[in-house]
Amino acid sequence: MVSLKLTKQQGLRAVAIAATVFFICTLTLTLHRHFTFYSSYDQGIFNQVFWNGTQGNFFQSTLSSQLSTNIVHGGEVPNVSYHRLGQHFTPALLLWLPIYYLFPHPATLTVFQVTFVTAAGLVLYALARVYLEPAIAFLISLSFYGANAIVGPTLSNFHDISQIPLFMFSLLLAMEKRWWWLFWLLAICILAVREDSGIALFGVGVYLVASRRYPRIGLMVCSLSFLYIVALTNLIMPLFSDDISKRFMLERFGQYAEGNEASTLDILWGMLTNPKLLIIELFTPFSETIRYFLGQWLPLAFVPIFAPASWVIAGFPLLKLLVGQGKSVLAISIRYAMNITPGLFYGAILWWAGQGFRNFHRPLEDCQPRKLKPKFRNFWVFCICLSLIFTITSNPSRTLYFLIPDSIQPRVYVSLPEQWQRVPQIRSILKQIPDDASVSATTYLIPHLSGRREIIRLSALEFRSDRDRIETVEYIVADLWRLQRYQTAFKFDRRHLAAIAEMIDTVTSQGSYGITDFNNGIILLQKGVDSNPSAMQGWQEFRSLLS
Repeated sequence: MVSLKLTKQQGLRAVAIAATVFFICTLTLTLHRHFTFYSSYDQGIFNQVFWNGTQGNFFQSTLSSQLSTNIVHGGEVPNVSYHRLGQHFTPALLLWLPIYYLFPHPATLTVFQVTFVTAAGLVLYALARVYLEPAIAFLISLSFYGANAIVGPTLSNFHDISQIPLFMFSLLLAMEKRWWWLFWLLAICILAVREDSGIALFGVGVYLVASRRYPRIGLMVCSLSFLYIVALTNLIMPLFSDDISKRFMLERFGQYAEGNEASTLDILWGMLTNPKLLIIELFTPFSETIRYFLGQWLPLAFVPIFAPASWVIAGFPLLKLLVGQGKSVLAISIRYAMNITPGLFYGAILWWAGQGFRNFHRPLEDCQPRKLKPKFRNFWVFCICLSLIFTITSNPSRTLYFLIPDSIQPRVYVSLPEQWQRVPQIRSILKQIPDDASVSATTYLIPHLSGRREIIRLSALEFRSDRDRIETVEYIVADLWRLQRYQTAFKFDRRHLAAIAEMIDTVTSQGSYGITDFNNGIILLQKGVDSNPSAMQGWQEFRSLLS
């Protein structure tokens, strides 16, 4: 149990132990997830983006191209020179490119992500110590390491939002220390993370104005954030592609727009002119919204409910989620939840420092810090443990697939020995694909092959090359065993398996591809060669089981 009284040294030691445990556990689980072929498409996208960056082709990706409106809606083929900046504007990734250059592997991104989040918890402790005694500061950091909204996204594929907690806590610490040069540098870094990260920064600006702490700086932060988002999404990103207006805005906020495309300004205008729809979206689905709030508040023992700074800072990125549509917006175990946490935790720090709704405008130096009582400490620790239990049982990103079945009825479960037995089988087939060859692969094989210029997802076979010609891939590789195992519970896997099997039959019968290897449901085809007789026989036996 956490002591009510910790010395400065004891507090530092305690938070260092918590950070070490978090780092080791999350890194072990995420690396295990990757090396047992459970990392998926987004890991491949970011790895290809980084790999292309080391070749001088910054932010280009055929895998991102496959998600673009030109392919999804226009029926074009993926393009190797497609710039991902038209989908998500992420120049902050360049900060880590020199390290990736030294260690060019998709697992490097996993190490990045765990390091970002672990470091964020340490900066949070330093931020809490500005106002609070070591025991409370430690519990706040422990809450961070136990939050579903932090652990879940950390255990997933690499994503750009994993930088946000570190940058936001560092910015708030710089503000408290009045290191304004660092404050503005971090503000630029936050804006560079992603096109919508300015919304979280906007919340900081509103807090600085509303609390009257630094109103001029707050106005500057609000103006910078708003103008950046508007200029970026309406002027700069459309230079790369039409995805922001023809796909992403409509998929997330299409209920506020008319027609086949909409800019951020169109969406904002649609919200302002349709307040009834806006209010409905804010509170529905009601049960899921309440559950999301409770999940975000739980690790902090529900303190953010009573913390005005939490509502002000976290309110704007939270508003973005609530007014959007789609199943992922209120999923606390995926990356979008990380945008909410910095405001909630900073607000909790200020609440413990004595700030509340009644004295929101009073200087913090004049507030009376709250005392941590034994009963509340015990309740707080219980809430952290409960948050961890909910995180584990949710099996975020299937990271704990070897402990928790993916489906109960019908039962779908892959044991640890079973999957590790398959790992060398998969690797032996992937090694047969040259590093510079073009390839089309199933989702969970993509990350391991994504360090190349030409790669797409099955069942697509064509891409536009650097020669500006439409070409077919040289190799096709698929993990059919996985699709067969999961098809009983998941319709997408069942449809995908049927489509790939039909495609294999077609290309082999036409003689355009030959099956060169088949091992336990993993198949490799090469363009323009004859099929290996034993590999073909293995495929035909497996194919008969699918009929």
